Amino acid sequence: MIIEIGHFSVVTALVLSALGIASSVLALKTRNVDWVRVGRMALTSIFILLFLGMASLVYSFLVRDFSVHYVAATSNSQLPLFYTIAAVWGGHEGSLLLWVFILSAFSTVAVWLHWRTQPAIMPYLIGVECLVIMGFLLLILFLSSPFDRLIPAPPDGKDLNPLLQDPAMVMHPPMLYMGYVGFSIPFSFAMAALLSGRLGEEWIKVTQRWTVFAWLCLTTGILLGGYWAYYELGWGGYWGWDPVENASFMPWLVGTAFLHSVMVQEKRKMFQVWNLFLIIVTFSLSLIGTFLVRSGVLTSVHTFATDPERGVYILLFVATIIGIAFGSLLMRANKLKSQIEMDSMVSRESVFLFNNLFFLVAAATVFLGTLYPLMIETWKGAKVTVGPPYYNAVFMPVALGLLFLMGVGPYIPWRKASPASLKKHFRVPLIVGLASTLLLLAFGVHGVFALFGAFVVGFAGAAIVIDFGKISRLYARRESVNPLKGFLSAFRSNQRRYAGLVTHVGVLVLVVGIIASTVYQTEKVVSLRVGDEFILDEYRVKLERIHEVRGKNWNAQEGVFEVYEGDALLTRLRPQKRVYDASQTPTTESAIYAKNMGHIFLTMPDVSPEGVAVARGVINPLILWVWGGGGIMGLGVLLNIFRPRK
Repeated sequence: MIIEIGHFSVVTALVLSALGIASSVLALKTRNVDWVRVGRMALTSIFILLFLGMASLVYSFLVRDFSVHYVAATSNSQLPLFYTIAAVWGGHEGSLLLWVFILSAFSTVAVWLHWRTQPAIMPYLIGVECLVIMGFLLLILFLSSPFDRLIPAPPDGKDLNPLLQDPAMVMHPPMLYMGYVGFSIPFSFAMAALLSGRLGEEWIKVTQRWTVFAWLCLTTGILLGGYWAYYELGWGGYWGWDPVENASFMPWLVGTAFLHSVMVQEKRKMFQVWNLFLIIVTFSLSLIGTFLVRSGVLTSVHTFATDPERGVYILLFVATIIGIAFGSLLMRANKLKSQIEMDSMVSRESVFLFNNLFFLVAAATVFLGTLYPLMIETWKGAKVTVGPPYYNAVFMPVALGLLFLMGVGPYIPWRKASPASLKKHFRVPLIVGLASTLLLLAFGVHGVFALFGAFVVGFAGAAIVIDFGKISRLYARRESVNPLKGFLSAFRSNQRRYAGLVTHVGVLVLVVGIIASTVYQTEKVVSLRVGDEFILDEYRVKLERIHEVRGKNWNAQEGVFEVYEGDALLTRLRPQKRVYDASQTPTTESAIYAKNMGHIFLTMPDVSPEGVAVARGVINPLILWVWGGGGIMGLGVLLNIFRPRK
């Protein structure tokens, strides 16, 4: 009975989404504010109804109601409670319901938050959000329903994919969805600006915090996914250019370009077309990411659906949204011509222009690498793969160019930069960048990307440190305080700018971690019996024993490896080879020891009946800088979001 209540709630939400669209149209035609109130209440009711739908599904999982087909397909009675709840979005149908539920929550908050300040565009906002909600609800109710009954009910269910039974994967999908859905708010405001003709900077200023929050969620989701891949898949890396990883990376790239580009419109009233174009592409790529993961056209450990009917519907739906958005942009093209021209190609405006171009080229290379195998298979019937060599050759030069622009952009003046100002701002950073490159050469690194990466990190890092030091001294002299208090005063005076620089520091830290863990990574794969040992870089690793370990819903063979540094025992690592009871799916569980900001990483991919274990050891130097850099980036974004209102 509970699941039927949830089903009825979602059906009612579909009807109300149509009412929200209709009330928005009537409000615009009649200029009657009562119709806008009807749309607001419809959107609020949709959120409440979808909450009931989610709650009914969660309840069905908690009580192990295997008469619900989706519950039986993604959980069983042995599944721990934590992962039983995560199983709600562990499959195709539940993940779509979570997606649209988050969308309804964001939409409702946006409407109530901006109701008084943005009354003129409220009908457009409600109409666009209800249109997207209706598209997803049609997919859920007619092609991907999580509310279907299974008669007769089986005595037990199947299992949640063992690879998803991990804390990082519990948080990874919701954070990605919050990023995807978060961009729907600036997208809807942009559509409202286009449809209403209110093409000034107001929509940019209203959505600035929404954009930053969506970017933070998407970034966190991507980093959580990378961390999960690092220790759960057992290969010792965190980014494999998997097609579904790319599906989340593409909107991140264009969303980052949008986040920077809006500053030009706020400051110089330029880039109107750019900003509308970028937010449309960002949200479109968010929808395309949904299409790639849930249509079945791609094969990945992340993908859910394999039903082509769903894929066709999602493709048509995405095409409709993109068509409406770009059609509106073309319709307003004549009114979007900027009256202000760029004064010089050596200016902050030009840096932002190149920044936009570089981000779009980066997204295009990822898009091509992701869809090229699919196109070849469709047209020629041949299977091809596009892997790291392609991305290293095509994407990495663009990424390094972006890092260079990150170091240049904040310190070039608006309008025009003189040779004297360029020399003043960039002489020391150039010296530091060159010194960083020479230092890496001295350590025997000759890779072009690694050397240029060292130059860019040194250059941008020095520019940021000099800027922080200069502004700290200035405020310290002005207020007669020490430099630390001077820095805090400067930070408070322009928190948005310096919060952005904190985020840039996080990017540089992350890049150092990527370079070090890639260039200096050590790997060894050996076969050994109990008592045997092998050398891994400067460490001696000995297999002490192999024994059976029982979990709540799995059995494992666990190896106990002693790790020695010289003659001193450093630690014991316990990698496992698990087999899950319900699905009999094997997984490789890694064992990790942190040392000097790096990791000693060990897995045991196989154990033969004769007791011969295959061990794979990896040394990842400075790998913690990758996750630490992500944390600093998040701190910068939070400082931006929670800055004082002016």
